[in-house]
Amino acid sequence: MARIIFYEERNFQGRSYECSSDCTDIHMHLTRCNSCRVENGCFMVYDRANFMGNQVFLRRGEYSDFQCMGSMMGMMGMPMMETVHSCRMIPMNRGQFRMKIYERDNYGGKTQELMDDCESLQDRYLMSDCQSCNVMDGHWLMFEQPNYKGRMMYVRPGEYRNLRDMGMPNMTRISSIRRIMDMC
Repeated sequence: MARIIFYEERNFQGRSYECSSDCTDIHMHLTRCNSCRVENGCFMVYDRANFMGNQVFLRRGEYSDFQCMGSMMGMMGMPMMETVHSCRMIPMNRGQFRMKIYERDNYGGKTQELMDDCESLQDRYLMSDCQSCNVMDGHWLMFEQPNYKGRMMYVRPGEYRNLRDMGMPNMTRISSIRRIMDMC
């Protein structure tokens, strides 16, 4: 069973809040969140409430200081994250992975069906961007830069008419896509 524990202070100190599912606002339980432990499973954490803002994928492990982690991520071209406001549990997927991507919003422009990871949409499909998609099977991470770098966005089965409307500040494009499998 997936489990994450959030702590108010760095280095797993202060009050804590344990979570095994989605949480739209961690600040309803803690005044702030400066560290966490993922004991089982995988989670997507967000720097704003209601699964909005910058997103970071967390797998089993210890994250002792979000402020230091945020600075390090910024240097690697990933989103800065100084605190966590919401989290989403990512369920294990043992089945197929299928996603149809579209170059433009509202399912317009070039289209491709993915069943595996894609390091570069430009290199593989000559697509400059992905602005909408239909996730038929599996859970996926979409990245702003090729080779799974930069800001990321989590998508689960469903239709996404406009990926720009998902509350991702300053995300300019989708350049690579990776399945979430064997990561948790």
